[in-house]
Amino acid sequence: MAPNVPSVRLNNGLQMPVLGLGTYLATEEEGIAAVKTAIDEGYRHIDTAYFYQNENQVGQAVRAKIAEGVIKREDVFVVTKVWNTYHAPEHVEQAFQRSLDNLGLDYIDLYLVHWPMGWKFAGWTADDFMPMNANGKSVDSDVDYLDTWKAMERLLKTGKVKSIGVSNFNSEQLTRLLASCEVKPVTNQIECNPSINQRKLIEFCRKHDIVVTAYSPLGRPNMTDPVVGTEGIPKHALDDPRVLAIGKKYGKSAGQVVLRYLVELGTLPIPKSSRLERIRQNIDIFDFKLTDEEIKVMDGFNTGGRTVPFEFSNEHKYFPFTLEY
Repeated sequence: MAPNVPSVRLNNGLQMPVLGLGTYLATEEEGIAAVKTAIDEGYRHIDTAYFYQNENQVGQAVRAKIAEGVIKREDVFVVTKVWNTYHAPEHVEQAFQRSLDNLGLDYIDLYLVHWPMGWKFAGWTADDFMPMNANGKSVDSDVDYLDTWKAMERLLKTGKVKSIGVSNFNSEQLTRLLASCEVKPVTNQIECNPSINQRKLIEFCRKHDIVVTAYSPLGRPNMTDPVVGTEGIPKHALDDPRVLAIGKKYGKSAGQVVLRYLVELGTLPIPKSSRLERIRQNIDIFDFKLTDEEIKVMDGFNTGGRTVPFEFSNEHKYFPFTLEY
C-alpha cells in the first residue's frame, strides 16, 4: 500500500484527500474491482456521479472493504453529483436520495452540482439523461443554478451529506453564486491537465477558499467517450520526450509527473484507471517535487484545449466555457 495521501482542509473545516480515484466509464465488475484495488492501495477518495451509472458498484466495493476491516466508513471520502436533468429544486432531493440508495451508505461526503446548465427533466433512467433536439443540441430548462444551489443547501441540513460543491463552473458563475449563497461551495471540480492547466481559475478559487478538483488529469489517453467522442482531443503530454525525461530523473512515469504537476498547481487530481499497475502508480506521487524549470516545461503544454468541450450544450445561457476561466 502507498504511503498515506495528504489531505486539504475544506472551507467548512473537513478534510479531503489530495488524490482520488475517478470512475467515469468504469462499470459493472470493472468498477467494483477498481475501487476495491484502489482502497487496498491506499486511496481514500472515490469520485462517482449519478450520470456514470456506477454508484451501485462504487458503494458495493466501499461496503465490502468496510466489512473486511480494511477501512471504516469515516476513512473514505465519497463524492457524487446531481445531473443536469435534475436541477429543479424538487428533483435535487430525489436525485440525492437515489444516489444515496445506489451507494448503500449512510451519508455522502461531498455532493456536487455536475454542471451549471439545467436540462429538461424526462425521467430517472439512463435514456433520459441526454435530452436532445433535432439539431443535436441539449433541450435546456430555465432552472437557475442559484435555485439548484438553495436545494443543495437544504440537503446539508439533513445530515446525509457533509459538504456541497460545484463542477464545471467558471469564475463569473462562481462570483454570482458566492454573492447569494448561505453555504459556500467547498470545491469546484473542473477539467485540469497539461493541455488546460486552469491556472487563472485555480487562483480565483484559491482566493475564495474553494478547493479545485482536477478531472481528466491525464487528458484521457486511449479513452473513447460515448458522450463527447475523441475528435479534437488535444495532444497530451504523456508521450513527450521532455516529460519522459523528467520522469526518468525521479524514477517515475510520465503520468506520475503530470499528476505531481497538478498537485503542485494546488489541485486534487482524480485519475481514472482499472489497471492495478496504473492505480498503484497514480497514487505514488508524494515522494518527489518538480523544480521550477520542470514546472515551466509542464506549463508549456497549456493551449486551453479541452477533452470535455460539451459543445452540444453551448447554446445554454449557463454554458461555462464561453469565458477564458
